[in-house]
Amino acid sequence: MFFPGLPQPTLQALCTAEWNRNRIIAYISGNTAVLLAGVDKLLQTIYFDHQLAAISIDEVTGKLAVCGAGNIWVYKPHLKSRENVKWTLLTRITLDATSGNATTLAWGINDELIIGSNSIYMYLVSEQETRQLWSRTLANPLKLVATCPDASMAATIAEHDRLVKIWWKISIGEGNDEADFSYLAHPRAVTWMQWRQPVHPGETIDNALYTITVDQVLRVWAPVQPHDSHQLQLWATIDLRESIPPALDGPKSDIHHALVVDRRIFTRATERAATSVDNDERSRETLNRLTDVAQRSPEIVIVFDSRGRMSAWGLENVGCKSRRTTNIFSIVHAENSGVYCGKGEVQFATFVGGEGLTVLMHSFGRGITWFETRLDSCLDPVPNGTRFHLKGVWTGHDDAIQSLVRTADGRSILSSSESNKHLLWVKSKIRGKHTLHKKSTLTPLSNVERSVILNSGSYMMTLHADHIILWDTTVPIAQEVARSTFTDGGEMLCLLLLPEVVDSPPVYHVVAVNEEMTGIAWEITLPVKSVTGKPNGTVNGDQPSLREMSKFDLGHRDGLLALIPVDPVGWNAVLSENLDMFSREVATSMSKTGVLRSWTVKVNKEVSSLKWLATSSVETDIKNPSLARGNSVRKIALVDESRTDLSIWDSKAGQLEFQKKYTLDKDDLIKDLDWTSTSQSQSILAVGFRNRVILMTQLRYDYLNAGPAWGAFREINIADITPHPIGDSIWLHDGGLVIGAGNQLLLYPRRFEGEDRLLTELNRTSSSKNRLDDIFDIVSELNGPLPVYHPQFLQQSILVGKSQMVEEILLKLYKELRVFHEEMGLDPFLGLPIESYASRKDPSASAAAIRRRASILYNHFEFTADHAVLDEELAIEFCKIINSIDIPHLTKPEQKDLAVIVESVGQVQKHRRSIDEYGAQYLVFFRHHNMHRTTIPEMSWREITWAFHSDSQEILVDLVNRDSEQRMLWPQARESGIFMWLKDTEAIKRQFELLARSHYTSTDERNPVDCALYYLALKKKNVLAGLWRMAHWHKEQAATMRILTNDFTEPRWRTVAAKNAYALMGKHRFEYAAAFFLLGDYLEDAVNIIHARLKDPQLAIAICRVYESPHTSGSTGPAAGPVLQKYLTTKILPSALSTGDRWLASWCHWQLGRRDLAVRTLLDPLETLCSATDGCSLTPTSKLFLRDDPALIQFYRHVREKTTSTLKGALEVTPGMEWEFVIATARVYDRMGCDLLALDLVSNWEFLMVEKEVKNEVRMALGGGRRNSLMVVDTGLDGKGNEGENRGEKWREGLVQPAAAVWEEPDLDWAF
Repeated sequence: MFFPGLPQPTLQALCTAEWNRNRIIAYISGNTAVLLAGVDKLLQTIYFDHQLAAISIDEVTGKLAVCGAGNIWVYKPHLKSRENVKWTLLTRITLDATSGNATTLAWGINDELIIGSNSIYMYLVSEQETRQLWSRTLANPLKLVATCPDASMAATIAEHDRLVKIWWKISIGEGNDEADFSYLAHPRAVTWMQWRQPVHPGETIDNALYTITVDQVLRVWAPVQPHDSHQLQLWATIDLRESIPPALDGPKSDIHHALVVDRRIFTRATERAATSVDNDERSRETLNRLTDVAQRSPEIVIVFDSRGRMSAWGLENVGCKSRRTTNIFSIVHAENSGVYCGKGEVQFATFVGGEGLTVLMHSFGRGITWFETRLDSCLDPVPNGTRFHLKGVWTGHDDAIQSLVRTADGRSILSSSESNKHLLWVKSKIRGKHTLHKKSTLTPLSNVERSVILNSGSYMMTLHADHIILWDTTVPIAQEVARSTFTDGGEMLCLLLLPEVVDSPPVYHVVAVNEEMTGIAWEITLPVKSVTGKPNGTVNGDQPSLREMSKFDLGHRDGLLALIPVDPVGWNAVLSENLDMFSREVATSMSKTGVLRSWTVKVNKEVSSLKWLATSSVETDIKNPSLARGNSVRKIALVDESRTDLSIWDSKAGQLEFQKKYTLDKDDLIKDLDWTSTSQSQSILAVGFRNRVILMTQLRYDYLNAGPAWGAFREINIADITPHPIGDSIWLHDGGLVIGAGNQLLLYPRRFEGEDRLLTELNRTSSSKNRLDDIFDIVSELNGPLPVYHPQFLQQSILVGKSQMVEEILLKLYKELRVFHEEMGLDPFLGLPIESYASRKDPSASAAAIRRRASILYNHFEFTADHAVLDEELAIEFCKIINSIDIPHLTKPEQKDLAVIVESVGQVQKHRRSIDEYGAQYLVFFRHHNMHRTTIPEMSWREITWAFHSDSQEILVDLVNRDSEQRMLWPQARESGIFMWLKDTEAIKRQFELLARSHYTSTDERNPVDCALYYLALKKKNVLAGLWRMAHWHKEQAATMRILTNDFTEPRWRTVAAKNAYALMGKHRFEYAAAFFLLGDYLEDAVNIIHARLKDPQLAIAICRVYESPHTSGSTGPAAGPVLQKYLTTKILPSALSTGDRWLASWCHWQLGRRDLAVRTLLDPLETLCSATDGCSLTPTSKLFLRDDPALIQFYRHVREKTTSTLKGALEVTPGMEWEFVIATARVYDRMGCDLLALDLVSNWEFLMVEKEVKNEVRMALGGGRRNSLMVVDTGLDGKGNEGENRGEKWREGLVQPAAAVWEEPDLDWAF
C-alpha cells in the first residue's frame, strides 16, 4: 500500500492506457510523475525540476509525455519482464519564452505529439528525431486538448471557453503541414470533453465527442455527413441535474458528475461479467438484464451526485453511420453507488479490470479513488446495495516529506513537508488490509519546528519559534483552538508528550527542552467525547484548554546535541506513580562527548511541577554523534559523526551489543533510526539510508560462538520505484513501516513476499519447509525461549554442571526422533516437566546411577528399550538420525552443533569414571571448537580456565595430542591453550619437548631454526647443538656451531648472544631472535620481543612457565616466576581488564598468587578493577556484551569456597553485588533463550552469608574448629599483613594462627 502524492488539480493530471498487454496508470503530483500498474503496485516515480501540468501516454508505443512550465519531457518504455516496465528519457522539448507554459498534451498517430500553451504545436517525436511539424498562435492559453481515435481531428478548449475548436489537417507534406479548425458553440463554458473510442483498435467509427459545461449538461457531438467527418453537430443532450431527482433532505443546488463508458469498455466489461457470474437464479437474472442492454450496443453515461446516488443512461445510434434514430434510455435510476464525489471538481478514468469495471475518480484537491464493480450489478435496476466498491485511495503531499511523527500506540501519524504542510493520518482498513486515511490537513502561517499528536489523532500540538498552538484535527481542515507564548531562551530541541494514564476528562502534559537543558511543561485539558465520538461541551462543561504548567532545569550541561523522544516498545508502557530507576523512560539525551542519558519524569499535578531522573548514563566514547534513538526497553541506537558507524547499546547494563561500519558512500549514509517491537517486547530497528531501509532484530546472545546480538533480516529498497531519497520512516502498531520519500508515503506491511537475501544470509531461521513471511514471526523465531534440545541450551547446561540433565535430554530426544514425522511436530520440552529443569537435584540422577551400576554388574547389559546410557555406539547412531532429518526450530548449522554435542557426551561417557566435571566441559567445547575453527581460531579463556581447574588433565592432554595426531605444533598448542591450563611442571616440560621435536621434524629438511626457541626455553642447548651438528646443508651451520660451543654463563658470551638477537631483529627474524635472547639468559627480552613483534601472548607465557619451571601452581605462593609475574602484571592483566576479559584476568591473578582477587575479578565493576591496575584504561571492547559471560557465575560458585584465599576474596563481595550478579546473569540467560536456566539460577542460588556463616567457616578453616575437608588452606598468617589489607584485620579477631601444614587431596578411592 502506498500514497504516491496529491494529484495536481488539472484536467490532465490522470491518464491510463493499455500497452503491450500491461495496464498503465499515470498521474502527476507536484513535480512528480507517478506510474502504476495497479491499486497497490507502483512501477516508477520520475522527478522533475518544475511543477507539472499534464501527462499523457501513447497507447500504441507506450511513450510518456509530461509537461511543466515551458518544458515537455518524453520518455520511452523498456519492458524488463512481463510485468516490469521502466521508462527512460527520450527527449526534452523546450518552448520559447513567448509561448508561455505548456498546459496540455495529446498523442496522435505515428509518434505525433500535440502540445498546448499560448500556441498549439504538433511535434514528431521518434527515437530517430524530434522536430516541430506545425504550430499556430492562439488568443488564449489552452486548457485541454484531445485527439480522436484516428487522430484526424483534435479538440481544444481554453480557460472559461464556451467554444470548442475542432482542428484537422488540410495539407500534409515535408515541412508543409497545415491545419484548419471549426467551432462547436456551447451556451456556457466547457469544463470537460472526451472522444468516443472504438471497440477494437483500427476499427472505423464515427468520431463522437462528449462535452460537459458548467450548467451540468452533457452534450454529444457527431458528424452528420459521412464524407465530411470533421463537421460535428449536436447529436444528443443529457441534463445531469434532472437525471437524479433531489432528495427531500438534500441541498437545493447539488453538483452532478458524469462518467461516460463507451462501447469498447462496456463490451469488455460485459464479457467479463458473463464469464464470472455465479450459478444462482438471482445472478442469472441480473446478467440477463445486462445482456438485454448490451444487445442495443449503447454508450453508457453514469451520473453521480454529491450524496453518493447514481443514475445510468444508455445512448444508442450515435453517429451518421448507424442510419437509425438516436435514443436515450434509462437503465438505473437514483440508486446508491458508494461513490461520493463531494462538491469539488471531479474527473473520471475507466478501464476493464478487477471485478469487471474499474473507475478512477480524481477529486481535485483530495486525491484519486479507485473503485471496482461488476457491470451486471452496477446496471441492475433492482436495488442491491452499494454498486461500487472502494479498493484504494491515492493522495498525500504535493512536495517532499521531511518528517513523520506518530502517536504512542502507532495508530495515527503526522507527515510534514518542506512547504510547512502537515497531514494527519489514522489507521483504517480497505479490502481487509490495513491502510491510512487522511483525516485532517494543517497549514499554519509560521514554520512548525516540532509537533505531537494528542487523543488518538483528535488534537495536535505544534511548536513554533516563540509559541505553541493546540489544533482541533477532527475536521478536514485543522482549526486552532488554543495558543500559548513563551520567552525561554535557546532553541527547543524536542517536544515530548509524556506517556500517562489518561483520565476523564483527558489531561495531557507536553514538555519542550532547549539546548541549555531547561524546559517548559504545558498542561492540555480536552473535552469529554459524547456517545457519537464528537466533542460535547455539555458533558463536562469544558472546552479544550492549554496552560503553561511549570519550568524546569535538567542540569548535566555537557554540550547537549539533541534530546530524542523514546520510541515506545510494547505500546502500552506509561509512566509509573513512583520516580525510580525502574520507571518508563521518556527521552534520551545525546552530548558532544558521546554520553547518552536516559530520562524519566514524574508529574505532580497538585503543585504543578515535574521531577526528572536520569535512569542511566552510558559513555560511548563516540564524539559528536549525529543520530540517536532509544526505546522503552532501554536499547539505544547511535550513529557517529560521519553517519557510517552504527552501534546499539543496552543502557541498563551499559553494554555495547552491536557495532558496524557501513561503506563510506554518500548513498550509504545513515539518515534515520526507528524502533518497534513484537508483543513480547523483542526489539526491531529500522535503519534508514538514502534509498533503502534495513530492518534489524535483536538476536539471542551466543557467547560460545561469539555470535552477533543483532542481525539484519530484511532490506526494503525503493531505488527501483523512486529516485528521491528517503525523508523519514516510522512504524505503525501492527508492524507496518511507513516510508516518506519525496512526496510519497510507502506503506510496507509486516508480511512480505518472496525471499529476502539478508534473512538467508543470517542463517538463523529454522530449516522447516514453512517459509516465514511475517516480520514478527521471524523475530520471535530468532528470539524467545529455546527448545531444551537446542545446542545453546545444552552447552549452557553443561557449563552450569547439569551434564546429567543434558544426557537425559539427549536420550529423550533420540527416542522422539526415531518415530518423528514433520506433521507431528516436536515438543520443545520433550514431554519433561518444567519443574525438573529448576530442581536443586536432577530427579533422574539417582535412577541413572542405578542403571549404570546395573550395566556394570551385568557386563554392559543395558536397557535397550530406554537407552539408559548415551555411549559412543549410541552416539554414532544418534548422529546419523540428526543428519538425515530436519529437526524443528534448528537450522542446519545448529543440527551439526547438536551432533557434535552428542559425540562429545558419548566420548565423556567413556571416561566418566576418570574425568571430572571441568575436564568434561573442556572436552565438549574442544570438539565444538574443532568444528568452528574458521570462525573461532583459539579456545577461549573460559575453556582454558575450566581446564586449568580440572583434576583430570592427563586425559585432556591425551585428547589434545590425539587431535594433532601426536605431532603438535605451536599453532595447535595455541588453539588448545594447553600450556596455559597445564599445572604440573614436569608435564609442561614433557609436552614442550614433544612440541620441540614436532617442529624439528615438521619439514623434510629438518631445520634446527624451527625448534631453537623451544629447546632453549627447556635449557637444552646441547640437544640443539647436536641437531645443528647434523644440519650440514644449512648455510648458518658453521657460525651457529661456533657460538653454541661457548659457555653462556659468562657475561662475554651472553653479550654475544644478545648482539646476535638484535641482528636477527633487524632482519625481522623475531622468533629466532627470541631464541638467542634465551641463549644469553635474557628471558625478559625474549618475552618482550614475542609479545611486541610476534603478537603471541600465549607463547610468551609458555616460554616463561618452561624457563622458570621451579615455580609451580601447587605452592601457596605465586605460580609464576619473576619474569612471568612482571609480564602478567604489566602486559596481560591490564590488557585483559581493558578489554573486559574477566576469565583471563582471573587466571592472571591465580598465577600471581592473588586468589582473592581472582574471585573479585569475576564480578567487581571493570571500572573499579581497572582503576586499581597500572597501565589499564577501558576500551570500547570492554563494553561489549560478550564480556558478561553467564558461565562466570558458575565459576564464581566453584572457586569462592575452594580455598581460604578465594573465600577471603568472596568476603569482599557484598550481598548487593552478589544479588546484582545473579540478576544480571539471569537476564543474560533470558536473552540467550535459556529461560529455564535463569529460573534454575534464581530459584537455587545460595548466597554467601557474610555476617555469620562465612566468618565461622573461615575460623574453622584456619584452625578455630573443624573445617570443610575440601577447602584448601592457602592463606599464611605470618604477621606481614600481606593478606586482607583492603578489609583490615577485624575478620582475624579471635583466631589462632595454625601450624604450617601442607594440605593433601583426601583419598576417595574407597567411594568407588
